[in-house]
Amino acid sequence: MSLPHSLVETVFWASFAFVAYVYAGYPLLVAAWSRLVRRPVAKGDWEPGVSLVIAAYNERDTIAGKIDNCLGLDYPADKLEIVVSLDGSTDGTGEVLEELLRREGRAAVRVIASRRHEGKAAALNRAVEAARGEVLVFCDARQRIEPGAVRELVADLRDPSVGAVTGELMLLDDDEHEAADGVGLYWRYEKALRAMESRIHSTVGATGALYAIRRELFRPIPESAILDDVIVPMGAVLAGKRTVFEPRARAHDRVCPPEQEFRRKVRTLAGNFQLVALMPQLLVPGRNPVFLQFLSHKIGRLLVPHFLVLLFASNLLLREGFYLVFLVCQCSFYLLAGAGALVSKGLGKGAEPAPARAGAGAPALRGGNRP
Repeated sequence: MSLPHSLVETVFWASFAFVAYVYAGYPLLVAAWSRLVRRPVAKGDWEPGVSLVIAAYNERDTIAGKIDNCLGLDYPADKLEIVVSLDGSTDGTGEVLEELLRREGRAAVRVIASRRHEGKAAALNRAVEAARGEVLVFCDARQRIEPGAVRELVADLRDPSVGAVTGELMLLDDDEHEAADGVGLYWRYEKALRAMESRIHSTVGATGALYAIRRELFRPIPESAILDDVIVPMGAVLAGKRTVFEPRARAHDRVCPPEQEFRRKVRTLAGNFQLVALMPQLLVPGRNPVFLQFLSHKIGRLLVPHFLVLLFASNLLLREGFYLVFLVCQCSFYLLAGAGALVSKGLGKGAEPAPARAGAGAPALRGGNRP
């Protein structure tokens, strides 16, 4: 039994409109909205006690450099503590830290060690319980933070309406320039979107490489949680505060290989599904002050693959005139994407493995809410 032509056309155009809204319509909407309704942050000089929290699992090769980086930050030494939460590391990360602290005598660094590998959320909860600062700054073990980043984060928190602040992650290529490949360009698009959302009210997440929250707003993260860098800042939003984007608080990282980026993206999408189960109040308009942004930015992207299937299936039934041209374009796009994936996979096999990101090889420890 064939479907009515009008019904197939309705499915086609509805699917097309949905995908177009998520990736083009919504950004245009927030661009216009942010010009009409701006909520500037009342930044100010402020030097509260800060606890820099790092959850680490098997980071033997990166942890010493990270500690050096954190101790070199432009912030009063007597007001900055570094809390490293080791999550059952088995590669000697703990021994490297012990030797580093014994040799250097760095009293500002505290180590909380667990014998069991329980995941990033549990590691962060243990660190926060031991932390003393008024402001909690979360970061990963791999990325390097610019000297003035912490000062920029706390300056935003001087505004009483702000509860959390996300920094800017700079993805660099092999020449130490901001990446301009597919991942790099998409990440620039994402950061522009977050900046506009921040000007309206709040971003709907943070970058796990660098974000801060007032201590009193932190709530223990469910141990099964994948995206701490969405749960923690959105908790501040639900508490009536803003989560803002601060482009002058920067962390730097390298673009990862395509196969690693794919795994990270799958993990992020799975974390967004989980987020709805862990924080159902985000789907209540009266409870969530950034309901439209959350629905468009997070939920919309979860539904896009389903609408792409509907778009392609309906297009197969519409093969005349414009629809035939569109079908050819769709087929060409998917064939090129598949060919690109195969080429990238082949190149990746012949290349040397890239250094692991924070928590690489241990999925439970990676937050990673980037694109």
